[in-house]
Amino acid sequence: MSRYTGSINRKSRRLGFSLLENDKEFIKGKQRRYAPGQHGNRPRKLSGYAEQLQEKQKMMFLYGLNDRQFRRLFKIAQGMSGPLTMNLFIVLESRLDNLVFRMGFAPTRRSARQLVNHGHVLVNGKKVNIPSYLVSLNNEISLSNKIKDSEIVKQGESNAKFNFVNVDLKNKKGTYIRYPEREELPQDINETYVVEWYKRLV
Repeated sequence: MSRYTGSINRKSRRLGFSLLENDKEFIKGKQRRYAPGQHGNRPRKLSGYAEQLQEKQKMMFLYGLNDRQFRRLFKIAQGMSGPLTMNLFIVLESRLDNLVFRMGFAPTRRSARQLVNHGHVLVNGKKVNIPSYLVSLNNEISLSNKIKDSEIVKQGESNAKFNFVNVDLKNKKGTYIRYPEREELPQDINETYVVEWYKRLV
């Protein structure tokens, strides 16, 4: 399964969940929270299997991953000590593209991924162009001088609101100081269902 590159608004409506984590998908036009299509506003009762699938899709689309990438990260989470449900979140949040987004250097994870791919992101002063790179605690992330004052970077500044990163927005650099806690992360995801889904497959 390839990474989803279609409309974020449409996918958010399909899942009833803000993939941008700010509800912007639902404040335009008719503010529709039901799924697209003529039957989208009909109530649906999901089976246990469908509930697991939906929660997996929420998490996968939120972090912009395909199924193969998600399985690889799930295996990493399985090898860590502590609750698997939280470890999965920790691994996802430790991706370089996600931390660029969390530090307020990009308005979306998709744009953060582009910054990394184009070589504009440095980890401890060295260029890293792999969005899936897992950042260790106390590592510093910064932007190249070429991109610091760009409009796309300025648009992301409102994302810098998380206490597990220490950010210097003026100089466009930040440090991953601790792992996130569950209450700091999206509350509309049931990660237990996601773990149950992948335990059958991995």
